[in-house]
Amino acid sequence: MTTGRRILVVDDNPDAADAVAVLLQIEGHEVHTAHSGRSALAEARTWGPDTMVLDIGLPDMDGYELARQVMALRMEPAPLLIALSGYGRAADIRLAREAGFAHHLLKPVEPDALFALVRSDSLT
Repeated sequence: MTTGRRILVVDDNPDAADAVAVLLQIEGHEVHTAHSGRSALAEARTWGPDTMVLDIGLPDMDGYELARQVMALRMEPAPLLIALSGYGRAADIRLAREAGFAHHLLKPVEPDALFALVRSDSLT
């Protein structure tokens, strides 16, 4: 059984963010959405998600910078960061790892792949 997590989905496309949020809610998670790096950072500070699904191509700061800033918050425990991006070259994946992402998924997301990543790091 899935342990519900607090997940923040960040995508500048509201429809894309909402679609991922609904999938995760159906799995039993509490989900918030944000549509910019700045609003996501504020939400991370105030709400304290344990998982963040971040688009890389955000307009105000890219997902790599957002990940670095989230990691700099030194939240305890640090949130699991999952990149969800249209950028899938080896260099993109390397940049994601360097920024603090644990996982990198390509858009459009395969729901079972996302669920497996969230489940594999579920809180006990």
